[in-house]
Amino acid sequence: MKKTLIVIACMLFLLSNGLLAQNKYVGAKNCKMCHMAKGKQYPTWSESKHAKAFETLKGPEALKIAKEKGIADPSTDEKCLKCHSTVASIDAKLNGGITKEEGVSCETCHGAGSAYKAPAVMRNHDACVTNGLIIPDEKLCLKCHNSGSPTFKGFDFATYSAKITHKNPK
Repeated sequence: MKKTLIVIACMLFLLSNGLLAQNKYVGAKNCKMCHMAKGKQYPTWSESKHAKAFETLKGPEALKIAKEKGIADPSTDEKCLKCHSTVASIDAKLNGGITKEEGVSCETCHGAGSAYKAPAVMRNHDACVTNGLIIPDEKLCLKCHNSGSPTFKGFDFATYSAKITHKNPK
């Protein structure tokens, strides 16, 4: 009983000090600060279909598909947003600055960035991973690129990941 109380007290202490707090999603603008020049990751993303994923929900093809599926507005429907906007797939309490309009942002693939975005952490790959950086793999991509999507035409991880690859500035 005494050990249990000590463990609970320690957990409460850590939680109250934010030491066990979850990373927050900070938004592409915070990634842009460093990833504009070093490796040009931000321009690669900003010119990609991922960055424009939310906007596609407002286009004629999306509206046609939505109508066929009985969806009034794909840009507000959770079934569409879950793959077209990072914001729709995260807990709202973890939103530290990301917007719906960013579409499929940096943090969709790399995880919430609040704990690894600091330059001192970013210089060390292992520290980044320890602080929440995700190295995307096929399993992550298949959460959206699958037969559940009404526009799915197959997904080859090697082909599609090559289209969005961005140099890691060592």
